[in-house]
Amino acid sequence: MTQSTQIPPPPPPFTEIVIIGTGFAGLAMGAQLKRHGHHDFIIVERAGGIGGTWRDNTYPGAACDVPSHLYSFSFRPNPHWSSLFSPGPEILAYLKETAHDEGLLPHISFSTNVEDAIWDQTDKVWKIHTSRGELACRYLITGTGHLADESLPNIPGLEAFKGEVFHSARWPHEAQTRGKRIGIVGSGASALQIVPELAKDAEHLVVFQRTPPYVIPRVDRPYSDVERRVFQRDPSTMREHRNELFWYLESTFASRRAVPRYLAETRHIARAHLERQVPDEALRAKLTPDYTVGCKRVLISNTYYPTFLRDNVQLEASALAKVEHGKAVAASGASHDLDMLIFCTGFETAQPPYAALIRGHDGQPLSQAWAQGMEAFASTTVHGFPNLFMVNGPNTGLGHNSIVYIIEAQVDYILGALDWAKQSGQQVMEVSAHAQAEYVNRMQELAEGTVWLSEGCKSWYVDPRSGRLTLVWPNFAHDFRHRNGRFDPTPYTGSPTVATRQAG
Repeated sequence: MTQSTQIPPPPPPFTEIVIIGTGFAGLAMGAQLKRHGHHDFIIVERAGGIGGTWRDNTYPGAACDVPSHLYSFSFRPNPHWSSLFSPGPEILAYLKETAHDEGLLPHISFSTNVEDAIWDQTDKVWKIHTSRGELACRYLITGTGHLADESLPNIPGLEAFKGEVFHSARWPHEAQTRGKRIGIVGSGASALQIVPELAKDAEHLVVFQRTPPYVIPRVDRPYSDVERRVFQRDPSTMREHRNELFWYLESTFASRRAVPRYLAETRHIARAHLERQVPDEALRAKLTPDYTVGCKRVLISNTYYPTFLRDNVQLEASALAKVEHGKAVAASGASHDLDMLIFCTGFETAQPPYAALIRGHDGQPLSQAWAQGMEAFASTTVHGFPNLFMVNGPNTGLGHNSIVYIIEAQVDYILGALDWAKQSGQQVMEVSAHAQAEYVNRMQELAEGTVWLSEGCKSWYVDPRSGRLTLVWPNFAHDFRHRNGRFDPTPYTGSPTVATRQAG
Protein backbone atom coordinates (compact mmCIF):
# COMPACT_ATOMS: atom_id res chain seq x y z
CA MET A 1 0.00 0.00 0.00
CA THR A 2 1.47 3.33 -0.99
CA GLN A 3 0.38 6.83 -0.24
CA SER A 4 -0.17 9.31 -3.03
CA THR A 5 2.63 11.78 -3.71
CA GLN A 6 0.17 14.28 -5.15
CA ILE A 7 -0.49 17.46 -3.19
CA PRO A 8 -3.64 16.74 -1.17
CA PRO A 9 -6.58 19.15 -1.26
CA PRO A 10 -6.88 21.64 1.62
CA PRO A 11 -9.19 20.76 4.51
CA PRO A 12 -12.86 21.80 4.17
CA PRO A 13 -13.92 25.14 5.73
CA PHE A 14 -16.22 23.45 8.26
CA THR A 15 -16.48 19.97 9.67
CA GLU A 16 -18.14 18.60 12.78
CA ILE A 17 -14.95 17.16 14.26
CA VAL A 18 -11.24 17.85 13.76
CA ILE A 19 -8.66 15.37 15.06
CA ILE A 20 -4.98 16.35 15.26
CA GLY A 21 -2.46 13.61 14.50
CA THR A 22 -2.32 10.22 12.77
CA GLY A 23 -0.56 8.15 15.41
CA PHE A 24 -2.29 5.53 17.54
CA ALA A 25 -4.53 8.14 19.21
CA GLY A 26 -5.74 9.89 16.07
CA LEU A 27 -6.32 6.67 14.14
CA ALA A 28 -8.18 5.03 17.03
CA MET A 29 -10.45 8.06 17.32
CA GLY A 30 -11.10 8.20 13.58
CA ALA A 31 -11.73 4.49 13.23
CA GLN A 32 -14.22 4.40 16.09
CA LEU A 33 -16.00 7.51 14.85
CA LYS A 34 -16.63 5.77 11.54
CA ARG A 35 -17.65 2.53 13.23
CA HIS A 36 -20.20 4.50 15.30
CA GLY A 37 -21.70 6.32 12.34
CA HIS A 38 -19.83 9.64 12.60
CA HIS A 39 -18.47 10.56 9.16
CA ASP A 40 -18.22 14.36 9.30
CA PHE A 41 -14.63 14.65 10.53
CA ILE A 42 -11.12 15.25 9.29
CA ILE A 43 -7.73 14.32 10.69
CA VAL A 44 -5.06 16.98 10.20
CA GLU A 45 -1.49 15.72 10.02
CA ARG A 46 1.52 18.01 9.87
CA ALA A 47 3.68 15.39 8.16
CA GLY A 48 3.26 13.77 4.77
CA GLY A 49 2.44 10.31 6.08
CA ILE A 50 0.73 8.27 8.77
CA GLY A 51 2.27 6.94 11.94
CA GLY A 52 3.21 9.57 14.53
CA THR A 53 6.04 8.30 16.71
CA TRP A 54 6.56 5.25 14.51
CA ARG A 55 6.78 7.36 11.35
CA ASP A 56 9.31 9.72 12.91
CA ASN A 57 11.51 7.33 14.90
CA THR A 58 13.31 5.31 12.24
CA TYR A 59 16.70 5.04 13.92
CA PRO A 60 18.64 1.74 13.77
CA GLY A 61 17.15 -0.82 16.15
CA ALA A 62 13.84 1.01 16.71
CA ALA A 63 11.37 -1.38 18.34
CA CYS A 64 8.61 -1.44 20.93
CA ASP A 65 9.08 -2.45 24.57
CA VAL A 66 5.41 -3.42 25.02
CA PRO A 67 4.30 -6.83 23.66
CA SER A 68 2.94 -6.63 20.11
CA HIS A 69 -0.47 -8.17 20.78
CA LEU A 70 -1.04 -5.61 23.52
CA TYR A 71 0.51 -2.69 21.65
CA SER A 72 -2.23 -2.80 19.01
CA PHE A 73 -5.93 -2.03 18.83
CA SER A 74 -8.30 -4.46 20.54
CA PHE A 75 -10.71 -3.95 17.63
CA ARG A 76 -7.95 -4.76 15.09
CA PRO A 77 -6.02 -7.80 16.33
CA ASN A 78 -3.08 -8.71 14.12
CA PRO A 79 -2.24 -12.41 13.73
CA HIS A 80 0.92 -11.64 11.77
CA TRP A 81 3.18 -10.07 14.41
CA SER A 82 6.60 -11.60 13.89
CA SER A 83 7.68 -11.61 17.52
CA LEU A 84 6.64 -10.84 21.06
CA PHE A 85 8.13 -7.33 20.73
CA SER A 86 7.68 -5.78 17.29
CA PRO A 87 10.28 -3.80 15.36
CA GLY A 88 9.32 -0.27 14.36
CA PRO A 89 8.67 -0.95 10.65
CA GLU A 90 6.06 -3.60 11.54
CA ILE A 91 4.22 -1.18 13.81
CA LEU A 92 4.24 1.52 11.14
CA ALA A 93 2.91 -0.97 8.58
CA TYR A 94 0.13 -1.91 11.01
CA LEU A 95 -0.88 1.75 11.43
CA LYS A 96 -0.91 2.32 7.66
CA GLU A 97 -3.02 -0.79 7.19
CA THR A 98 -5.41 0.45 9.89
CA ALA A 99 -5.86 3.81 8.14
CA HIS A 100 -6.53 2.06 4.83
CA ASP A 101 -8.84 -0.69 6.07
CA GLU A 102 -10.88 1.62 8.32
CA GLY A 103 -11.48 4.02 5.44
CA LEU A 104 -9.61 6.91 7.06
CA LEU A 105 -7.41 8.04 4.17
CA PRO A 106 -10.12 10.28 2.59
CA HIS A 107 -10.50 11.99 5.98
CA ILE A 108 -6.80 12.85 6.40
CA SER A 109 -5.36 16.22 5.41
CA PHE A 110 -1.61 15.62 5.16
CA SER A 111 1.07 18.33 5.32
CA THR A 112 -1.34 20.47 7.33
CA ASN A 113 0.25 22.08 10.35
CA VAL A 114 -2.03 23.60 13.00
CA GLU A 115 -0.83 27.14 13.70
CA ASP A 116 -3.49 27.99 16.26
CA ALA A 117 -6.97 26.95 17.37
CA ILE A 118 -9.29 29.51 19.00
CA TRP A 119 -12.71 28.95 20.53
CA ASP A 120 -15.23 31.38 19.06
CA GLN A 121 -17.66 32.12 21.86
CA THR A 122 -20.13 33.79 19.49
CA ASP A 123 -20.42 31.07 16.87
CA LYS A 124 -19.66 28.28 19.37
CA VAL A 125 -17.02 26.67 17.14
CA TRP A 126 -13.29 26.12 17.11
CA LYS A 127 -11.62 28.25 14.47
CA ILE A 128 -8.37 26.68 13.35
CA HIS A 129 -5.62 28.33 11.35
CA THR A 130 -3.46 25.85 9.48
CA SER A 131 -0.56 26.06 7.07
CA ARG A 132 -3.05 25.19 4.30
CA GLY A 133 -5.96 27.43 5.14
CA GLU A 134 -8.59 28.01 7.80
CA LEU A 135 -11.33 25.72 9.03
CA ALA A 136 -13.90 25.58 11.77
CA CYS A 137 -15.31 22.67 13.74
CA ARG A 138 -17.65 22.03 16.63
CA TYR A 139 -15.37 19.53 18.40
CA LEU A 140 -11.58 19.55 18.52
CA ILE A 141 -9.73 16.37 19.52
CA THR A 142 -5.96 16.33 20.02
CA GLY A 143 -4.09 13.08 19.47
CA THR A 144 -0.53 14.37 19.42
CA GLY A 145 0.82 12.13 22.16
CA HIS A 146 3.72 12.62 24.55
CA LEU A 147 6.49 11.70 22.11
CA ALA A 148 5.90 14.07 19.21
CA ASP A 149 8.30 17.00 19.61
CA GLU A 150 11.93 16.29 20.35
CA SER A 151 13.74 17.91 23.27
CA LEU A 152 17.21 19.28 22.70
CA PRO A 153 19.35 20.47 25.62
CA ASN A 154 21.07 23.84 25.45
CA ILE A 155 24.72 22.89 24.92
CA PRO A 156 27.10 25.89 24.91
CA GLY A 157 29.20 26.01 21.78
CA LEU A 158 27.23 23.34 19.94
CA GLU A 159 27.11 25.52 16.84
CA ALA A 160 30.91 25.21 16.66
CA PHE A 161 30.82 21.42 16.43
CA LYS A 162 32.32 20.48 13.08
CA GLY A 163 30.51 17.20 12.55
CA GLU A 164 26.90 16.10 12.07
CA VAL A 165 24.32 16.82 14.80
CA PHE A 166 20.78 15.43 14.97
CA HIS A 167 18.14 14.04 17.31
CA SER A 168 17.26 10.35 17.25
CA ALA A 169 13.66 11.16 16.29
CA ARG A 170 14.85 12.99 13.18
CA TRP A 171 17.27 10.38 11.88
CA PRO A 172 18.66 11.41 8.47
CA HIS A 173 18.70 8.29 6.32
CA GLU A 174 21.64 9.58 4.35
CA ALA A 175 23.75 9.62 7.53
CA GLN A 176 26.80 7.34 7.28
CA THR A 177 27.93 5.90 10.62
CA ARG A 178 30.44 3.29 9.45
CA GLY A 179 33.96 4.18 10.51
CA LYS A 180 32.83 7.33 12.33
CA ARG A 181 33.61 8.61 15.83
CA ILE A 182 30.14 9.00 17.32
CA GLY A 183 28.81 10.52 20.52
CA ILE A 184 25.43 9.39 21.87
CA VAL A 185 23.92 11.94 24.25
CA GLY A 186 21.57 10.22 26.68
CA SER A 187 20.93 6.74 28.03
CA GLY A 188 17.16 6.33 27.82
CA ALA A 189 14.94 4.03 25.77
CA SER A 190 16.11 5.21 22.35
CA ALA A 191 19.79 5.11 23.27
CA LEU A 192 19.45 1.52 24.52
CA GLN A 193 18.33 0.47 21.06
CA ILE A 194 20.69 2.66 19.04
CA VAL A 195 23.97 2.05 20.90
CA PRO A 196 24.27 -1.71 20.17
CA GLU A 197 23.50 -1.10 16.49
CA LEU A 198 25.98 1.73 15.90
CA ALA A 199 28.72 -0.03 17.85
CA LYS A 200 28.85 -2.70 15.14
CA ASP A 201 30.54 -0.46 12.59
CA ALA A 202 31.58 2.78 14.31
CA GLU A 203 35.29 3.45 14.70
CA HIS A 204 34.63 4.77 18.19
CA LEU A 205 31.39 5.25 20.16
CA VAL A 206 31.06 7.39 23.29
CA VAL A 207 27.87 7.33 25.37
CA PHE A 208 27.33 10.46 27.48
CA GLN A 209 25.36 9.12 30.45
CA ARG A 210 23.94 11.65 32.89
CA THR A 211 21.95 9.03 34.81
CA PRO A 212 22.19 5.25 34.38
CA PRO A 213 18.88 3.47 33.73
CA TYR A 214 17.56 0.31 35.32
CA VAL A 215 17.66 -2.39 32.64
CA ILE A 216 16.00 -5.80 32.84
CA PRO A 217 16.16 -8.73 30.38
CA ARG A 218 14.21 -8.50 27.13
CA VAL A 219 12.33 -11.80 27.10
CA ASP A 220 11.61 -11.77 23.39
CA ARG A 221 10.92 -14.59 20.95
CA PRO A 222 9.55 -15.01 17.44
CA TYR A 223 6.04 -16.33 16.92
CA SER A 224 6.14 -19.62 15.03
CA ASP A 225 4.30 -20.17 11.76
CA VAL A 226 1.96 -22.51 13.63
CA GLU A 227 1.14 -19.86 16.24
CA ARG A 228 0.41 -17.26 13.59
CA ARG A 229 -1.85 -19.66 11.70
CA VAL A 230 -3.75 -20.42 14.90
CA PHE A 231 -4.12 -16.69 15.61
CA GLN A 232 -5.48 -16.16 12.10
CA ARG A 233 -7.91 -19.09 12.15
CA ASP A 234 -9.18 -18.53 15.68
CA PRO A 235 -9.10 -14.84 16.73
CA SER A 236 -10.22 -15.82 20.24
CA THR A 237 -6.69 -17.14 20.84
CA MET A 238 -5.34 -13.64 20.23
CA ARG A 239 -7.79 -12.19 22.75
CA GLU A 240 -6.71 -14.78 25.32
CA HIS A 241 -3.04 -14.04 24.63
CA ARG A 242 -3.68 -10.31 24.90
CA ASN A 243 -5.46 -10.76 28.23
CA GLU A 244 -2.63 -12.85 29.61
CA LEU A 245 -0.08 -10.19 28.64
CA PHE A 246 -2.23 -7.40 30.05
CA TRP A 247 -2.75 -8.94 33.47
CA TYR A 248 0.89 -9.98 33.75
CA LEU A 249 1.96 -6.38 33.14
CA GLU A 250 -0.72 -5.14 35.54
CA SER A 251 0.89 -7.26 38.26
CA THR A 252 4.13 -5.29 37.86
CA PHE A 253 2.46 -2.04 38.96
CA ALA A 254 2.88 -3.05 42.61
CA SER A 255 6.55 -2.06 42.41
CA ARG A 256 5.55 1.44 41.16
CA ARG A 257 3.42 1.80 44.28
CA ALA A 258 6.69 1.22 46.16
CA VAL A 259 5.43 -1.95 47.85
CA PRO A 260 8.73 -3.07 49.46
CA ARG A 261 8.56 -6.72 48.40
CA TYR A 262 7.89 -5.95 44.73
CA LEU A 263 10.29 -3.02 44.68
CA ALA A 264 13.07 -5.27 45.96
CA GLU A 265 12.17 -7.95 43.41
CA THR A 266 12.39 -5.56 40.45
CA ARG A 267 15.65 -4.09 41.76
CA HIS A 268 17.10 -7.59 42.18
CA ILE A 269 16.17 -8.57 38.58
CA ALA A 270 17.83 -5.43 37.21
CA ARG A 271 21.00 -5.72 39.28
CA ALA A 272 21.38 -9.43 38.61
CA HIS A 273 21.04 -8.68 34.88
CA LEU A 274 23.80 -6.06 35.14
CA GLU A 275 26.10 -8.37 37.12
CA ARG A 276 25.68 -11.22 34.64
CA GLN A 277 26.44 -9.04 31.65
CA VAL A 278 29.16 -6.74 33.00
CA PRO A 279 31.93 -8.58 34.89
CA ASP A 280 34.14 -5.49 35.22
CA GLU A 281 33.45 -4.02 38.67
CA ALA A 282 34.44 -0.43 37.84
CA LEU A 283 32.31 -0.35 34.71
CA ARG A 284 29.43 -1.98 36.55
CA ALA A 285 29.57 0.75 39.20
CA LYS A 286 29.18 3.43 36.51
CA LEU A 287 26.14 1.61 35.13
CA THR A 288 24.45 1.15 38.52
CA PRO A 289 21.52 3.53 39.26
CA ASP A 290 21.36 5.20 42.69
CA TYR A 291 17.65 6.10 42.68
CA THR A 292 14.47 4.14 43.43
CA VAL A 293 13.75 1.59 40.72
CA GLY A 294 10.77 2.67 38.60
CA CYS A 295 11.32 6.39 39.24
CA LYS A 296 12.45 6.54 35.64
CA ARG A 297 11.26 4.15 32.99
CA VAL A 298 12.54 0.60 33.55
CA LEU A 299 14.10 -0.44 30.24
CA ILE A 300 14.47 -3.83 28.60
CA SER A 301 17.52 -4.96 26.64
CA ASN A 302 19.82 -7.95 26.25
CA THR A 303 22.38 -6.13 24.11
CA TYR A 304 22.98 -2.74 25.73
CA TYR A 305 25.27 -3.73 28.60
CA PRO A 306 27.46 -6.09 26.53
CA THR A 307 28.10 -3.26 24.07
CA PHE A 308 30.28 -1.53 26.68
CA LEU A 309 32.61 -4.54 26.68
CA ARG A 310 33.64 -3.78 23.08
CA ASP A 311 37.01 -2.13 22.47
CA ASN A 312 35.46 0.62 20.34
CA VAL A 313 32.84 1.69 22.93
CA GLN A 314 33.37 4.06 25.84
CA LEU A 315 31.00 5.00 28.65
CA GLU A 316 31.32 8.65 29.68
CA ALA A 317 29.54 8.63 33.03
CA SER A 318 28.59 12.30 32.87
CA ALA A 319 26.49 14.56 30.68
CA LEU A 320 27.64 16.44 27.63
CA ALA A 321 28.46 19.88 29.04
CA LYS A 322 29.73 21.92 26.12
CA VAL A 323 31.50 21.97 22.79
CA GLU A 324 34.89 23.64 22.94
CA HIS A 325 37.37 24.01 20.10
CA GLY A 326 35.11 21.74 18.08
CA LYS A 327 35.33 18.91 20.62
CA ALA A 328 32.60 17.48 22.83
CA VAL A 329 33.41 18.12 26.48
CA ALA A 330 31.73 16.13 29.25
CA ALA A 331 30.78 17.43 32.68
CA SER A 332 33.72 15.36 33.99
CA GLY A 333 36.05 17.56 31.94
CA ALA A 334 36.94 14.79 29.50
CA SER A 335 37.22 15.94 25.90
CA HIS A 336 36.14 13.79 22.93
CA ASP A 337 37.05 14.39 19.31
CA LEU A 338 33.99 13.20 17.37
CA ASP A 339 32.53 13.23 13.86
CA MET A 340 28.89 12.95 14.89
CA LEU A 341 26.67 13.84 17.86
CA ILE A 342 23.32 12.06 18.18
CA PHE A 343 20.92 13.38 20.83
CA CYS A 344 18.77 10.70 22.47
CA THR A 345 17.34 13.26 24.85
CA GLY A 346 13.64 12.54 24.74
CA PHE A 347 10.69 14.79 24.00
CA GLU A 348 8.85 17.91 25.15
CA THR A 349 6.49 16.20 27.56
CA ALA A 350 5.74 18.36 30.60
CA GLN A 351 5.10 21.41 28.42
CA PRO A 352 3.77 20.11 25.08
CA PRO A 353 4.15 22.67 22.26
CA TYR A 354 0.54 22.26 21.10
CA ALA A 355 -0.67 23.81 24.38
CA ALA A 356 0.56 27.24 23.28
CA LEU A 357 -1.55 27.04 20.11
CA ILE A 358 -4.97 26.32 21.67
CA ARG A 359 -6.96 29.23 23.16
CA GLY A 360 -10.15 28.89 25.18
CA HIS A 361 -13.22 31.12 25.48
CA ASP A 362 -11.34 33.86 27.38
CA GLY A 363 -8.45 33.90 24.91
CA GLN A 364 -6.12 32.20 27.37
CA PRO A 365 -3.78 29.64 25.81
CA LEU A 366 -3.81 26.15 27.22
CA SER A 367 -0.14 26.56 28.10
CA GLN A 368 -1.09 29.38 30.50
CA ALA A 369 -3.83 27.29 32.09
CA TRP A 370 -1.11 24.67 32.56
CA ALA A 371 1.45 27.08 34.00
CA GLN A 372 1.88 24.79 37.02
CA GLY A 373 1.58 21.57 35.05
CA MET A 374 -0.83 19.77 32.74
CA GLU A 375 -4.20 18.82 34.16
CA ALA A 376 -7.56 17.74 32.81
CA PHE A 377 -10.79 16.26 34.11
CA ALA A 378 -10.92 12.52 33.35
CA SER A 379 -7.49 13.22 31.82
CA THR A 380 -9.46 14.37 28.76
CA THR A 381 -11.20 17.78 29.12
CA VAL A 382 -10.16 21.18 30.52
CA HIS A 383 -12.27 23.93 32.10
CA GLY A 384 -12.26 27.06 29.93
CA PHE A 385 -11.85 25.05 26.73
CA PRO A 386 -15.33 23.94 25.56
CA ASN A 387 -15.67 20.99 23.19
CA LEU A 388 -11.95 20.21 23.44
CA PHE A 389 -10.97 16.59 24.07
CA MET A 390 -7.45 15.28 24.51
CA VAL A 391 -6.40 11.71 23.83
CA ASN A 392 -3.08 10.80 25.44
CA GLY A 393 -3.06 14.01 27.47
CA PRO A 394 -2.38 14.65 31.18
CA ASN A 395 -1.97 11.64 33.49
CA THR A 396 -2.37 9.07 30.73
CA GLY A 397 1.15 7.69 30.38
CA LEU A 398 1.98 4.26 31.75
CA GLY A 399 5.23 2.95 33.13
CA HIS A 400 4.10 -0.65 33.20
CA ASN A 401 1.49 -1.42 30.51
CA SER A 402 0.24 -0.44 27.05
CA ILE A 403 -0.74 3.14 26.23
CA VAL A 404 -3.07 1.75 23.54
CA TYR A 405 -5.33 0.44 26.31
CA ILE A 406 -5.56 3.97 27.76
CA ILE A 407 -6.19 5.49 24.33
CA GLU A 408 -9.12 3.15 23.71
CA ALA A 409 -10.67 4.04 27.08
CA GLN A 410 -10.44 7.75 26.21
CA VAL A 411 -11.95 7.16 22.78
CA ASP A 412 -14.91 5.42 24.45
CA TYR A 413 -15.31 8.43 26.77
CA ILE A 414 -15.35 10.87 23.85
CA LEU A 415 -17.80 8.77 21.87
CA GLY A 416 -20.08 8.82 24.90
CA ALA A 417 -19.81 12.61 25.10
CA LEU A 418 -20.68 13.01 21.44
CA ASP A 419 -23.67 10.67 21.78
CA TRP A 420 -24.92 12.56 24.83
CA ALA A 421 -24.54 15.91 23.06
CA LYS A 422 -26.58 14.66 20.12
CA GLN A 423 -29.32 13.13 22.26
CA SER A 424 -29.62 16.06 24.66
CA GLY A 425 -29.17 18.90 22.20
CA GLN A 426 -26.27 20.23 24.29
CA GLN A 427 -23.86 21.08 21.52
CA VAL A 428 -21.38 22.88 23.79
CA MET A 429 -19.78 21.03 26.69
CA GLU A 430 -17.44 22.46 29.30
CA VAL A 431 -16.32 20.71 32.44
CA SER A 432 -16.73 22.70 35.67
CA ALA A 433 -13.69 24.10 37.43
CA HIS A 434 -14.78 22.34 40.63
CA ALA A 435 -14.95 18.91 38.99
CA GLN A 436 -11.56 19.38 37.40
CA ALA A 437 -9.96 20.50 40.66
CA GLU A 438 -11.41 17.50 42.50
CA TYR A 439 -10.09 15.12 39.84
CA VAL A 440 -6.62 16.68 39.87
CA ASN A 441 -6.47 16.52 43.66
CA ARG A 442 -7.45 12.86 43.48
CA MET A 443 -4.62 12.23 41.03
CA GLN A 444 -2.10 13.76 43.41
CA GLU A 445 -3.50 11.73 46.30
CA LEU A 446 -3.04 8.56 44.23
CA ALA A 447 0.47 9.66 43.31
CA GLU A 448 1.58 9.98 46.94
CA GLY A 449 3.72 7.04 47.92
CA THR A 450 4.57 6.02 44.35
CA VAL A 451 8.16 5.68 43.15
CA TRP A 452 7.72 8.74 40.91
CA LEU A 453 7.47 11.03 43.93
CA SER A 454 10.16 9.23 45.92
CA GLU A 455 13.03 11.24 47.36
CA GLY A 456 15.61 12.18 44.77
CA CYS A 457 13.49 11.06 41.82
CA LYS A 458 13.84 13.23 38.73
CA SER A 459 11.96 12.07 35.67
CA TRP A 460 9.90 13.41 32.76
CA TYR A 461 6.77 12.09 34.48
CA VAL A 462 6.93 14.93 37.03
CA ASP A 463 6.43 18.59 36.14
CA PRO A 464 9.59 20.49 37.14
CA ARG A 465 7.63 23.67 37.95
CA SER A 466 5.23 22.23 40.51
CA GLY A 467 6.66 18.85 41.40
CA ARG A 468 3.29 17.26 40.55
CA LEU A 469 2.92 13.98 38.70
CA THR A 470 1.34 15.14 35.43
CA LEU A 471 2.36 12.63 32.76
CA VAL A 472 1.73 9.18 34.16
CA TRP A 473 -1.44 7.49 35.45
CA PRO A 474 -0.74 6.76 39.14
CA ASN A 475 -2.63 3.49 39.40
CA PHE A 476 -3.35 0.22 37.60
CA ALA A 477 -4.29 0.61 33.93
CA HIS A 478 -7.65 -1.09 34.41
CA ASP A 479 -8.47 1.53 37.04
CA PHE A 480 -8.14 4.22 34.36
CA ARG A 481 -10.79 2.51 32.26
CA HIS A 482 -13.02 2.05 35.31
CA ARG A 483 -12.84 5.77 36.14
CA ASN A 484 -12.55 7.34 32.70
CA GLY A 485 -13.88 4.91 30.11
CA ARG A 486 -17.52 6.00 30.27
CA PHE A 487 -18.90 9.53 29.84
CA ASP A 488 -20.95 11.07 32.66
CA PRO A 489 -22.51 14.48 31.85
CA THR A 490 -22.90 15.49 35.52
CA PRO A 491 -19.64 17.54 35.77
CA TYR A 492 -20.40 19.43 32.55
CA THR A 493 -22.30 22.58 31.73
CA GLY A 494 -23.91 22.72 28.30
CA SER A 495 -25.46 25.03 25.78
CA PRO A 496 -28.11 24.18 23.17
CA THR A 497 -26.60 26.70 20.76
CA VAL A 498 -25.94 24.99 17.42
CA ALA A 499 -23.11 26.24 15.24
CA THR A 500 -23.90 26.72 11.59
CA ARG A 501 -21.87 25.58 8.62
CA GLN A 502 -21.36 29.22 7.65
CA ALA A 503 -19.32 29.77 10.81
CA GLY A 504 -15.86 31.07 10.17
